[in-house]
Amino acid sequence: MTGVLLSCALVWAAFLALHLALNGRWWPWLAVSLLPPIAFAAVPLALLAAAAVTGGRAAGALAAGCLLAGWTQNGINLRALHRRSEVAEGLRLVSWNTQHWNQGGDPDRFYAFLRSLSADVYVLQEYLNGFEGGEVWDIDDEKRIRAAFPEHHLAVGNNSVTLSRFPPAGPPVPVGACSLRVDLRVGDGILSTYNVHIPVQLTVMNPLRPAFLRDMRRRAAARDREYAALLADLRGNPHPVLVTGDFNTSAAIGDIRRVRRASRPLRDAIGACRSLCPASWNARARLRLWRIDWAFTGGGARVGSYRFRDAEGLSDHLVQELTVTTPHV
Repeated sequence: MTGVLLSCALVWAAFLALHLALNGRWWPWLAVSLLPPIAFAAVPLALLAAAAVTGGRAAGALAAGCLLAGWTQNGINLRALHRRSEVAEGLRLVSWNTQHWNQGGDPDRFYAFLRSLSADVYVLQEYLNGFEGGEVWDIDDEKRIRAAFPEHHLAVGNNSVTLSRFPPAGPPVPVGACSLRVDLRVGDGILSTYNVHIPVQLTVMNPLRPAFLRDMRRRAAARDREYAALLADLRGNPHPVLVTGDFNTSAAIGDIRRVRRASRPLRDAIGACRSLCPASWNARARLRLWRIDWAFTGGGARVGSYRFRDAEGLSDHLVQELTVTTPHV
């Protein structure tokens, strides 16, 4: 029994070594990195438990090493164990992938839900219609948006919508092909908001077909361009920043390291979240194992509170709700 357990631990250790080496560096590994992040904790913990029962010291030591080596991949938020009071001051911001902007749904219910969030700033993705794996097309719902949010300034671009009670400091700036930067006058300064939407990794199809690999390689290149454009814009931005949206990237996907290690320091908002295993997708499923929606701050902007809110069946993404303070407020 201990021999079988050691073999299992060795297989997992070999997989983890490949994952850490190739993840975010070799595009075919994108498919492998779709493994639920919690597996990077669950598997070594299961091996540790089995080793404790069977007395397999070598397997236990190897499992413990794998748990530590792969800890950043599992998405667990240990800071949630440190219960601290939330900071409610600052602007209230909502970030949400609307899943094709209420396509086929009740528009009255959709806009009533948006208004019920009562945010100072709305950062909304997928201002478009379409279907998974097929054609998407632009829409024009600006008249209804302005009627629903007369007290907000509206910025539209790159299939994204940013609504703000604070006036814009200039025209919206497209970032890459899928994200939008909007500079807001907040107090005596400027807060740059980045409305981010990174393309999904793959289309659901037969993985044995050559078209599957061609499509995944094309999508990997598109993701790389979007991340590169985002980081290039951040490098040249002197203002406090809030970078948030649908990154289509879990903690187990190496691309997120590019944001965490950006040339200007960015802080993950998850430190202000009280959820031990935060997940934002799939909002319609009972068991959610992925967090693919993120929020980062930098340049003096800080998050006081951060949580994921149910989307009431209107999207497959949960809503990110946070409060943000800047050096000028």
